[in-house]
Amino acid sequence: MEHIIITIGRQLGSGGRVIAQKLAQEFDCLFYDREILNLAAKESGFSEKIFEQNDEHKGFLKSLFHMRVPLVSDVNFYKSDISQERLFQFQSDAIRKAAQKSNCVFVGRCADYILRDMPNVVNVFVTADIDWRAEQVVKRHQCTKEEALKIIHRAENRRASYYNYYTGKRWGDAASYDLCVDASILDIEETEKYIANFIRKRFHL
Repeated sequence: MEHIIITIGRQLGSGGRVIAQKLAQEFDCLFYDREILNLAAKESGFSEKIFEQNDEHKGFLKSLFHMRVPLVSDVNFYKSDISQERLFQFQSDAIRKAAQKSNCVFVGRCADYILRDMPNVVNVFVTADIDWRAEQVVKRHQCTKEEALKIIHRAENRRASYYNYYTGKRWGDAASYDLCVDASILDIEETEKYIANFIRKRFHL
């Protein structure tokens, strides 16, 4: 059997990242969230800082020329053929190379679309009730519920714009995933077990 590849799309505050980490442990997978940015930086020769500030964010390059950008090696940013699409391509290449080497769990970053032609990929989207998600964000950021809701809406608008632009699909649309699950119904631990059981049946493990 080829490598098992799991991609996790997630709403902010849904616990999707934690669930992804638990799935990585359960299926002996390498875990990639922001770690993929480091791989993309190595792939391109550009500073990881560029990828961090462009992470799941369409339009960052419009403001890039108004700041000092650290670079890696002797790559000259201002003379290089770089665009937002090129950064996305570097990141896509890094995701594909990682997926070809071992079992992996990828969080976000259009991994479901990037790996659409690979075998043994299961795409999961984790959602949750908005009040439940706001509660998680309040705990994480020590803020009010009103502030938490603003954080959620701002982050999700950014993620949706990024995903929709590069994939031509709709972020969170059930048609793009093998499984969509509401973590606020079973809570994080039981949701992870539910997804893990689905993956075992999907791959006949």
